[in-house]
Amino acid sequence: MRDPGISVVICVYTEDRWEDILAAVSSVRAQSYPALRTLLVVDHNPALKDRLEREYKETPGVRVLANAGPRGLSAGRNTGIAASHGEVIAFLDDDAVAERDWLRRFAEGYADPRVMAVGGRTVPIWASGRRPAWFPEEFDWVVGCTYKGLPPGRVRVRNVLGGNASFRRTAFEAAGGFATGIGRDGDRRPLGCEETELCIRLTRARPDAVLLIDDRAVIHHRVPEPREHFAYFRTRTYAEGLSKALVAKSVGADMGLESERRYTTRVLPAGVARGLRDALLARPGGAGRAGAILAGVLSAAGGYALGSLRARRDGATFSVASIEGGPGE
Repeated sequence: MRDPGISVVICVYTEDRWEDILAAVSSVRAQSYPALRTLLVVDHNPALKDRLEREYKETPGVRVLANAGPRGLSAGRNTGIAASHGEVIAFLDDDAVAERDWLRRFAEGYADPRVMAVGGRTVPIWASGRRPAWFPEEFDWVVGCTYKGLPPGRVRVRNVLGGNASFRRTAFEAAGGFATGIGRDGDRRPLGCEETELCIRLTRARPDAVLLIDDRAVIHHRVPEPREHFAYFRTRTYAEGLSKALVAKSVGADMGLESERRYTTRVLPAGVARGLRDALLARPGGAGRAGAILAGVLSAAGGYALGSLRARRDGATFSVASIEGGPGE
């Protein structure tokens, strides 16, 4: 296997996740395919930055730095890209831990020079110890995890999922960095889709680009207790609709909603049917899952409608930065 050299970027913003951050870094340092560098990018929180600098002062290969752009996940990732080494930059959520061969699976994907991005499979760790009976697997993206409906194995996809993803450095040279104004901003409304917008922009800039998901590249993502409730589910699906409207404005509705059309016309109806069948068989949560799927669709559609109206009225509210720096050693 050719060695592309991989840096890992972990964006952090709150001391409430201190133990999670330490676990995330430990999982990277334990990889069977070692990272060149682990970059902890702190989002406008000097106290957290100081604490992390003290924690990792004597730890080789771990660097702590401040987000050099506006508040939010996209600018934090761009800061990490600019400070990274190697041919590939991987991204790990600050409340997730990677399995030992996570980076090895990514590296294998880049043996093909056409591959510009490789993502993996994200498994939920529910705070309550198990999945809520009403929570449909088709909506695991609500909690940042791989959802039912994605194909298994190593497959070509339109976009990777940002909390468990990697990109070749030349992808950012071709398409620019993550767009600010789409993704998350700390504890504000849980927007997303910044990686979707980037991936579509990348394939426009490089029509020959191949983007993969390899379900052997596994991370385990913590789902806090408040996110196990329907109130968060509804908020997150609404925010996804708002985000999708921004993506559609950036790259066009045809590409921006290509995967979503299959998802809503094939995957979700099958999920509703399974839920109703389970309800008829008196299996726990069947009716709740069917109802949650319908509620999620309506909530996302409402967010998309409002987001589209705002985008037409106010114009674009995001920008794409060029990536500077990055020694690529």
